[in-house]
Amino acid sequence: MSTMEYKKYIATIDYSHDDKCFYGKLAMIDDLVTFEATNVAELESNFKNSVNDYIQTCEDLNRKPQKTYKGSFNLRIDPQLPQKYL
Repeated sequence: MSTMEYKKYIATIDYSHDDKCFYGKLAMIDDLVTFEATNVAELESNFKNSVNDYIQTCEDLNRKPQKTYKGSFNLRIDPQLPQKYL
């Protein structure tokens, strides 16, 4: 699996041997945004068009486009809690 990035959106890319095409989707957001192509140049173009279309669609619906998750989760715990289990 490969990835692409545009306007801080990340997409995962796969290849379908059966369909003989590349396909991808935006990762780390809840909305489903997909694209496909038969060559790399078309894939990059369709990816950018999909991101731009997603942003425009959100604006048309008066909602904010989701931002990609950062991938970190911070949690503060009582400093004595780990001592109970060590």
